[in-house]
Order: sequence, then C-alpha cells, then structure tokens
Amino acid sequence: MKTVVAGALGECVHVAGVSNFLRLAESAGWRTIFLGPAVPIETFLEVARREKADLVGVSYRLTPETGERLLAEFAEAASDLHEQGVRFAFGGTPPVSRKAEALEGFFDQIFDGSQGREEVLAYLRGENLSSSDASSYPQSTIERIRWKAPYPLLRHHFGLPSMQSSIEGIRQIAEAKALDVISLGIDQDAQANFFHPERQNPRTTGAGGVPVRSAEDYHQLYQASQTGNYPLMRTYSGTDDFIRLAEMYVETINIAWCAIPLFWFNLMDGRGPLTLEESIQEHQNVMSWYGERGIPVELNEPHHWGMRDAPDVVYVTSAYLSACNAKGFGVKDYIAQLMFNSPPNLSDAMDLAKMLAILEMIAPLEDENFHIWRQTRTGLLSYPLEDNAARAHLATSIYLQMALKPHIIHIVGHTEADHAATAEDVIAASLAARRSIENALAGQPDMTFDPKVQARKKHLIEQAQITLQAIKNISAEVLSDPLIDPPTLTKAVSLGILDAPQLKNNRFAAGKISTRVIQGASEAVNEQGEPISEQERLEKFLN
Repeated sequence: MKTVVAGALGECVHVAGVSNFLRLAESAGWRTIFLGPAVPIETFLEVARREKADLVGVSYRLTPETGERLLAEFAEAASDLHEQGVRFAFGGTPPVSRKAEALEGFFDQIFDGSQGREEVLAYLRGENLSSSDASSYPQSTIERIRWKAPYPLLRHHFGLPSMQSSIEGIRQIAEAKALDVISLGIDQDAQANFFHPERQNPRTTGAGGVPVRSAEDYHQLYQASQTGNYPLMRTYSGTDDFIRLAEMYVETINIAWCAIPLFWFNLMDGRGPLTLEESIQEHQNVMSWYGERGIPVELNEPHHWGMRDAPDVVYVTSAYLSACNAKGFGVKDYIAQLMFNSPPNLSDAMDLAKMLAILEMIAPLEDENFHIWRQTRTGLLSYPLEDNAARAHLATSIYLQMALKPHIIHIVGHTEADHAATAEDVIAASLAARRSIENALAGQPDMTFDPKVQARKKHLIEQAQITLQAIKNISAEVLSDPLIDPPTLTKAVSLGILDAPQLKNNRFAAGKISTRVIQGASEAVNEQGEPISEQERLEKFLN
C-alpha cells in the first residue's frame, strides 16, 4: 500500500481541499496521513521521511506572493526526497497554482480547483491526466464504466443543423472534457433515408440534428471527438436499413452502444416505414447483431410509454419486456434506461419507486452471460422554459437519480424546452450535473428506504406480474417464451394490454386506456376517474 502525506503549508489553515484529496486517496487504496493546517516545512519533510511517503500533497490558499516564496523554500528543502523518486502534488487557488507551476519539474501534478473529482481520482490511480492521446481514456463503454467508478459516465445529446457547426461543437466539448459519451443527434432523413437519397427531402435537411449524408461525414464527426478526454460516440439506430447502418457506425464512429426501442420508430409513431410487427422483428435482429459482436445494447423503450401518459405499471412492464428481449436475442451487456419525469408530473417518491420496481424485476435475468448496467436521465418533457428553473430541475433530478447508483447518466440539457443544445450549453449542463453527482457521492441519504417508496415498488411489481401474465395468455400457440414473440407482443398492443391515452385513434394500438396522476403516481382509471387494478383492467385476458 502506497503512502500519501498531506497538509496545508506555512500559515495556511484551509484544509477542506486536503481532506477531500485524502478521502479520494483512501478510496483509491492509499494509506493516508493528514498533517492538518499551518504545517511548517520541517514537519512536512520529517513526517514524509519517517513514513516513507510515496506522495506528498501540499496545499496553500493565501497570498500568491507569499506562497511563491514559501513553495520555493519547500522545493529546495525537499530536493533530496524529489531526487529519490517521491512525488509531490500541489493544491490551491488558481493564482497560487500558477506560482507552483513556475517551479518547473518539482510538482508532479497541480490542482487549481478546476479539476473534477474523477480527474483527481484518476491521478491517484496512476493515470496520466495530461496525456495527449486516447491511451488514458478507455475506448469501450464497459471498460470506461469500470475505469471511472464510482463516478458515472456522463452522456449528452448533441447535433446541430450543419456539419461544420457540429464538428466544431464536438471538438469544443471534447477539449472541455465535459462528457464521456457524445450522443450524436442526426436529422430525421439520416435516420430513415440514409441509404435512399431519392426519399430525402431537401427542405427538411437538418431537422432534428446533423444532416449526415455519407460515411465520410461520420468519420469527420468522430475525428472531431479525438481530443481532450476522447469521449465515446454513439447515435440513433435508424428506422430502416438497420444492419447496414450498424455496420457503418462500427466502422466510422466506433459506436459505444446500440440504442433501439422494441415497439416504436415505425408506422405506429410515424417515425419509420415498418409495421409494428415488422419493426419488432427487425429490432430483435439488431439486438442479435450487436450482441454477437459484444457491443452493449440499450432499449430506449419504457419512456416512450411514459411520455404518452401510460400508467406506471405499463412503463414497468415494458422495461421488463425490454430486458427479456435483449437477453433472448444474445445481448451480453444490457443498458437499462431509466428516464425519470415521464410523465412529467410524477412525484419524486413515486418516480423512484417505479425505477426500483424495474431494477428488482430485471435483476433475476442477470447471469454470467447477461450483465445489466443502469442508465438514468431526466424526462424530455419535464423542463420548464425559464432558464434558472430549468437549471434547478437538471440538478435536482440528477441528485434523485443518484439514489439508483447509475453507471451512466444521460444528461438532458436545461435548454431542452427552448432550443437544441449548443456546445456551451452541453458544457454548462455537464458542470451542473457533476456538482449534483459529487454532492450525492459525498454522502447522500438513502431515499430508497422511504416506506412509501418501498410500498409503491412492491405494488408495481405485483401489478406488472399480472400484466405479463395477460400477455402470455394471448399467445396463439405454446411458446417457450411468448414475451419475445413478435406476434404476441404486437397483439399485446393492439388488444390494449399495453396501452397509453395518446395512442387514441392509432391503427396499431387500442388507445382506450385512461390515466390520471394520483398522489404523484400515474394510474389507470375507470370512467369515474378512480384507479383500477390490472386484475380489473385486464380481466378478459386472465381467465
């Protein structure tokens, strides 16, 4: 076990930064010795020699001119230790840090307060923060999750209506080290008609994201990300020509993971050319294709029901179906997406209960060949328009999400209600998210033990089991697993077992369910507006 000795030098009594540094060192496996405030040079070096320190952490946060003199004296007195290979790190305000930088070659690392805790932790693990290549930053999703733990990966959607502005924005985000994953937003024509120029509409170019029209466009966007902290990149799986797109994504952007729905992005929601049953089959083929190549898969499924005002039990059921289908079609690393605030008027307690119900239901699916990784995000439709209120919503939502100990946080920027995020917006949202995450990791109370949360979780699991049984019962034949059978899943929607109010008059869905938010939870209700159980709602499918 390596030893680090740290304290505040000279007359400086500010030791909060030193304490935080040593806590991180302990989590990285170091033996730590805290010297306290106002430590004389002689004491610093005496303890360092006695304890055979591998690293000495020096802090000074007072007048830069005084600090310059004191640090010079310290460096001179510690020259023998430095020559013996003992490393020295400095932490202080930016003006004092600039004085420390003038002692060229003495301090192994200088922290001026602009570094995130994950960067400090990376340094304590022996990783080179100043590396100018990708070698210090894992270039696959699971490796990066493990490398960054206990901090979650940060992901944000980004894509502007022109190639050049998107290239410049990606480079700016990467250089700022704002994200671990850039989710490339491409326009609707690129999603639906990439390989069909004859179907593209010039008038809609750039509608919804970057107007990528060639593999070279993807190459250029990816190359722009190869700087800073070398963020991973991923993009939409498209709504047609799925495997051709997947092959190109792997080749051009080294796609971090696939995200695809189960029931959506087809004629049912108007975003693709396939029928519901056809799209389910194609989505399953995509899962299998990525699974064979060991690339993680996310099913961005349940929130589509929530955003259409479906009851919480349908949200939970669809999340379970997503995990079942991922496992059934060979996915090895499954990213469970948990979008909060869908619908946006749920209470935090009931939202948290819903997510806990999902995680408890899918946990038994995990085995040596199927690993579950948690990804949380704020609801797309939940942001207020006013900027200060939106920033507060971003921070508080992520703090709540941290109760699930996510591996990935998909930051939905505070500008969502007003405009597509610029690079500056993404960086600002990342800074707000980081602060919420750091506060939570420093000692968040465990909100999952709230009795109301636990009671709601138990209720949702019980109700979802009834919904799943109804789906199994409508299978036209005896199947080993009707929950991954496209005809059965299609019937579950057409018959209204899986339903949402906003699917009214949809030719693929029933659209007959009514819902209401009652005491913070989204419930199916009868004609009188009273909540009804799944046993009552689905009675004809349960006999």
